[in-house]
Amino acid sequence: MIKGMSTKRVALAGVLTALTFVMTYFVRIPIPATEGYVNLGDTVILISSFLLGPFAAIPAAVGSALADLLAGYAHYIIPTAIIKGAMGAACGAILMKKRTLPFRIVAFVVAEVIMVGGYFGFESLPFMYGVAAALLSVPFNALQGLVGIVAALPITYVRILSKRDIISG
Repeated sequence: MIKGMSTKRVALAGVLTALTFVMTYFVRIPIPATEGYVNLGDTVILISSFLLGPFAAIPAAVGSALADLLAGYAHYIIPTAIIKGAMGAACGAILMKKRTLPFRIVAFVVAEVIMVGGYFGFESLPFMYGVAAALLSVPFNALQGLVGIVAALPITYVRILSKRDIISG
């Protein structure tokens, strides 16, 4: 067990890791003329951040990287783990301060900016695609981020998710 983590929280992190994988791997919309796809994994990452705080980095990184591995994008595993983990950690850290609607919006936008910027940075590398090609993926990554935000906002208002006691103890 992780020091300071309840069994409930660790179990929830495991479930959210699996859900991140499922929503990334099975709910994929290929992007024409690129190697990538749009998915709903970011929705789960944002919800994980709401529920787990910065510890959401673990389900975000592991679930997303596993989806890349099984989808045939092995060269993305490490960047994905870093980028998605950073999304979960940053978003969760912001939401630890306050969970109001304005804070949720800011936290979710920060997470998606990390995602768009992170993939742009990785894909801009000379051994990947270069800056010009990486720019082509920015609108699609931004679309994925927007979908994640639009889907996660109402879900985080479900009453049971708003109760801290589901993950404490």
